[in-house]
Amino acid sequence: MFEEFSSGYYFGRLYVEPFDGDRAVMQRDQHERVNEQLYASGEGVERLDAPLVMKLDERHIPVHGEPDVPRDTLAVPATVLEDVRVRNPPALKEVLLAKADRARQLLRLTGGEPTPDDGADGGHGWDPTAGY
Repeated sequence: MFEEFSSGYYFGRLYVEPFDGDRAVMQRDQHERVNEQLYASGEGVERLDAPLVMKLDERHIPVHGEPDVPRDTLAVPATVLEDVRVRNPPALKEVLLAKADRARQLLRLTGGEPTPDDGADGGHGWDPTAGY
């Protein structure tokens, strides 16, 4: 689904579609699998539900797992679609997935939730529709 792109990101393509919720989501099993493969350290018990951080157009977005989302789909709130170049959704778009260190940095800067092995309990009050 994702391949090495740079020192800070993986590259992938996902269908982007509107979502009525207040945060971006993808299919839960895929979310957990990506979390385990790309964010987990492999040491001890780790969270597989921590948000992934994806860059869509010019915005970084925390992405959570949700059971009712189609596979290979990034479902985002309508307000996010208004800010990114997604026309006539669902649309197949290039997406960058922040690597674990970069994701932790981005989440810390915004007061968001930690990624696995961050050692924190998680922040509160991050607006998932706000860009960096």
